Amino acid sequence: MRDFALELEQRKQAGLYRTRRLISGPQQPSLVANGKSLLSFCSNDYLGLANHPANIDALHAALPDTGLGGAASHLICGHHDAHHQLEQRLEEFTGRSAALLFSTGYMANMGVISALAGRGDTIFSDRLNHASIIDGCILSRARVRRYAHGDVAALEAMLAETTGHKLVVTDGVFSMDGDVAPLAELARVCQAHDALLVVDDAHGLGVLGPQGRGSVAEMGLSEADVPVLIGTLGKAVGTSGAFVAGPALLMDYLVQKARTYIYTTAMPPALALATCASIDLIERDEVRREHVLGLVSRFRKEASAQGYALMHSHTPIQPIMIGDNHAALALSQALENRGLLVSAIRPPTVPVGEARLRVTFSAAHTQENLDCLLNALSECRHLVQNTEVAI
Repeated sequence: MRDFALELEQRKQAGLYRTRRLISGPQQPSLVANGKSLLSFCSNDYLGLANHPANIDALHAALPDTGLGGAASHLICGHHDAHHQLEQRLEEFTGRSAALLFSTGYMANMGVISALAGRGDTIFSDRLNHASIIDGCILSRARVRRYAHGDVAALEAMLAETTGHKLVVTDGVFSMDGDVAPLAELARVCQAHDALLVVDDAHGLGVLGPQGRGSVAEMGLSEADVPVLIGTLGKAVGTSGAFVAGPALLMDYLVQKARTYIYTTAMPPALALATCASIDLIERDEVRREHVLGLVSRFRKEASAQGYALMHSHTPIQPIMIGDNHAALALSQALENRGLLVSAIRPPTVPVGEARLRVTFSAAHTQENLDCLLNALSECRHLVQNTEVAI
């Protein structure tokens, strides 16, 4: 039998052991973790909507009419008119012809990719794509070719030498680096080489682009340029679930073929209506986006002045590159000792030798919150040896 205890001990020795924190109360910058009050800079609640009173009120108001649970899959008796309303709202919000709800972002990527490619086909995947994309590629049983991160020339060379059905998949905003994919160039080469482009904009929707419509919209790209757009609702939108949007024909195809859509229970209908309310907030509240991006700009200026190595990102995801696993854990713990929660991200989530602190900002953070973070980083600067700043 495999020695599971030994493997766990080896992970501890390598600085790769992971533990869960017990969070009490709502998700917000000031939270309680393991009974300790901390100021969090590691949530994906980029717009501060996970605890927004209007969204909570919308959920409460919907419950008497919809009940609590989804109770069945969409194809049995679980497709509520609340789900239909949210799909229509997402079509409008993303500028797509149709949309389809999934229960989680992981399930959306797994289901969409494995449905749109199969044996005999070829998938081209950015090397830094999220684990859900990687697993979707594996599940498809298609041939998978990985191209260097953001390297459109390398991708185009691969596409040119490949025949048959081709699918290119990328994150819009990369979750651990915070940078944005070269979407316009990717769209160009996909059209030139008859490849279907799939973009997962989980970390761009709500924050980037006009009215928060995401990284694809920020680049001015249409459904013709990016036929398949995937997004999650549990990050900037502040609720839960996910969706895919694109041509009506492809959405119908996914209803027939996407196993993670067909064989799972629909999200609670009341949550779908609360999500509609949250999207309404996103569209009209430009101040939230301006505030969170203003925090990002100030952080980049002042943290880099302290000598921290920042990565190329203009999004709320602001990683501090450390390198060594133990050093990243030590800095994270030192910040926690000062009342700040900033997660250390280590392999296999990121490449070996690229451990980092993933600082994320929310519109719910204040300038005073940022002061606390910057002051603590200054006090802990001696724990990090690397002084090269990559901005």
